[in-house]
Amino acid sequence: MKKTLSILFAMIVMLAGVSPFGRVSALQGGNVSDEEFGPVVRAYLGYLRSEQEVTDDRVSRHEVSRPYYRRNSNRIRALRQMAIRIARESHNDYLPELEAVARDELGLLFERPPRPTDLRQGEVYHNTFRYLGSVQSAELFYLFARLDPYEQAEFMEKSGDSQAPVAGESSEGVKGTSRSRRVFPDN
Repeated sequence: MKKTLSILFAMIVMLAGVSPFGRVSALQGGNVSDEEFGPVVRAYLGYLRSEQEVTDDRVSRHEVSRPYYRRNSNRIRALRQMAIRIARESHNDYLPELEAVARDELGLLFERPPRPTDLRQGEVYHNTFRYLGSVQSAELFYLFARLDPYEQAEFMEKSGDSQAPVAGESSEGVKGTSRSRRVFPDN
């Protein structure tokens, strides 16, 4: 009986190594331990895992097309890579709101999209998005961080325009991917 149980256990362990769950983990960068990050970054990475599970479920039910599935999975992978890069470089448990778009999707973020060849890392577009760089995830995605309302107000002030967005504005002197959060003293 003990021998049968140990063989059964060994078979389960072997099957787990080739399960589709192992494949999803590897696709999402499963070699990265979320434990190296704080609770905010871990929560975001967990959110991305959940999004991948939903996408996997939708394609298994034939609710979405294979091209949609591939693009969405690649987008999730690109967002994960950028989130990990930001967290490691900043050593901070904070992530800006990230957007990943393919070349043909730039119009989703911008009324008059910039040309991909004109995008410069760190540059702010339309007083709303800072370009973080591109990530190759089976296809090329352009990643942006949405500026918080304080940063948006600063860029509108600098441009002298409190209403209309600016097509592209240099952010010289602005370091990092996002400004530190404001701390208010206790009253």
